[in-house]
Amino acid sequence: MANRSLLAATPSQQQLGIAIIRIVTGIIFAAHGGQKLFVYGFDGVSGAFAKMGVPMPGVTGPLIALLEFLGGIALIIGLLSRLAALGLMFDMIGAIVLVHLAGGFFLPAGYEFALILFTCSLGIALGGPGSLSVDGAIAGRRGDTVGTV
Repeated sequence: MANRSLLAATPSQQQLGIAIIRIVTGIIFAAHGGQKLFVYGFDGVSGAFAKMGVPMPGVTGPLIALLEFLGGIALIIGLLSRLAALGLMFDMIGAIVLVHLAGGFFLPAGYEFALILFTCSLGIALGGPGSLSVDGAIAGRRGDTVGTV
């Protein structure tokens, strides 16, 4: 029987951990984007962005709604993950700077939630989606190792 350590993970455990972070981050973004698209609609999101002082709310509101919904789905399935994560990372930078920074660190008005979503997105953009993703399967067929351990 192998000696298992709490201090070291096997490559398969690492890939599972990456997949969990990517999928849960994707679910959160897709849910928020879906709410913007299907509950508030483009007009509601644009109005809310205007009240929050977001520049060009008629453009940025719908753009962010689509980015969060489609980018979240991309993270869930692991397709074009780095590109989606990059867009979502900038989304969260905007959310922090334009909306939440004035509310301090802690919720409900602070930036802690946007910061963790930024951090997860940054990690996926830098490290890739892992082997348990469509991107990983495509890279495996091509013999690439980008985004996989």
